[in-house]
Amino acid sequence: MRSVCVVGLGLIGGSVLRAASAAGRAVWGTAGSAEDVQGAIGEEFTVTDVDSALRRAAEEDALVVVAVPLPNVDAVLRKVGDLAPNCLLTDVVSVKGPVAAAVARYAPDTRFAGGHPMAGKSASGWSASLAALFSGAAWVVTADEETTLEAWREAAQLALDCGAGVVPTTTTEHDAAVARISHLPHVMAAVLAACGADGGPLAMALGAGSFADGTRVASSRPELVLAMCEGNRDALLGAVDDALGRLGAARGALASTGALGATIRSGHAGREVFEGQRDAAKAQAMVDLAGQDPLAELRLIGAQGGRVTGFDGDLAIAALPVLAD
Repeated sequence: MRSVCVVGLGLIGGSVLRAASAAGRAVWGTAGSAEDVQGAIGEEFTVTDVDSALRRAAEEDALVVVAVPLPNVDAVLRKVGDLAPNCLLTDVVSVKGPVAAAVARYAPDTRFAGGHPMAGKSASGWSASLAALFSGAAWVVTADEETTLEAWREAAQLALDCGAGVVPTTTTEHDAAVARISHLPHVMAAVLAACGADGGPLAMALGAGSFADGTRVASSRPELVLAMCEGNRDALLGAVDDALGRLGAARGALASTGALGATIRSGHAGREVFEGQRDAAKAQAMVDLAGQDPLAELRLIGAQGGRVTGFDGDLAIAALPVLAD
């Protein structure tokens, strides 16, 4: 099994280190946080300075995982370009466009496929990390035109070893999708939490399930949310415009007729679509990785809501949701 070097040992990076180790891989890491470093060392993981970690990665042809917040990505990739310029490389950053651009600029000779595990919680740092964090989760591995099959498969195998299912898509399509299902919810949760707090002590005393559920992600560390949302500015603007249009329509209907039926029913239908696809029966599909254009076939799996669940030789085995017409 290929060894893994994780740069950044917070919630996601620490969980990758734990999960890869549990899968039987040789692992080591590096981190800027003294607390994360001491926590990992205290559990007998190998943690070194970043230069030593990357030199070892180059020597062992390890897979390097960039697991730092977006504002720190450039500095890490400069190090990668200097110390492990030909390494296999992936990341777990929640926005893919800026990372791909930084790789092209600072580490262009790496064998890179972007990654984004769709898992997390409001707590952060090594102490919050779990080997089982990714169990059953979707994990995007980008399959752009310039991605090599080797890089994609290595990043995908890591995701599978961590217990996730792999969703192949492009960098652009990923950023457009997460703007709607991840970044916009953070913005909406922030607005909802602020509106609720403006209601004063009585409103807070009455806050229950709907308020708690709707504002859960507002408890995330603001600097991490800002990096994520602002790093996906263009795609998020479109999602915010859509939300504002729907809120404007709701306000107009409420002011003119007192009716919110269209808004509530469309939201209910949207939730049913989400649950229906999540809970749908699955059909098996296969992609021949030795075929003419396997990355295009893999992207189609992702576009249909499917996940790659394993490999059998040159075959990628996928599960596709069986959706009602």
